[in-house]
Amino acid sequence: MAFPCNQFGGQEPGTNAEIKKFATDRGFSGSGALLMDKVDVNGPNTAAVYQYLKVASGDTSDIGWNFGKFLVRPDGTVFGRYSPRTSPLELEQYVVEMLNSRS
Repeated sequence: MAFPCNQFGGQEPGTNAEIKKFATDRGFSGSGALLMDKVDVNGPNTAAVYQYLKVASGDTSDIGWNFGKFLVRPDGTVFGRYSPRTSPLELEQYVVEMLNSRS
């Protein structure tokens, strides 16, 4: 799931429809790819999902920049929180483990 946010250098100023078109035009699609509405991830208007993710991960600090990541198990519990610098490929082994533990 991807949650656009305009709190990082004003990089996401568009409407939800504009953001969806931009992402789709650049290949964000396919099975499991969910683009959510734009949200705040820090501050007084932090979206409920980010409030939960921060608390459940044990790290309630502000998200420092775009592409902060959380891995969430199929049962909804948070596996971990990762910095924007963490490559999705670095998380692949954890995703595979979580998917395999479902069976």
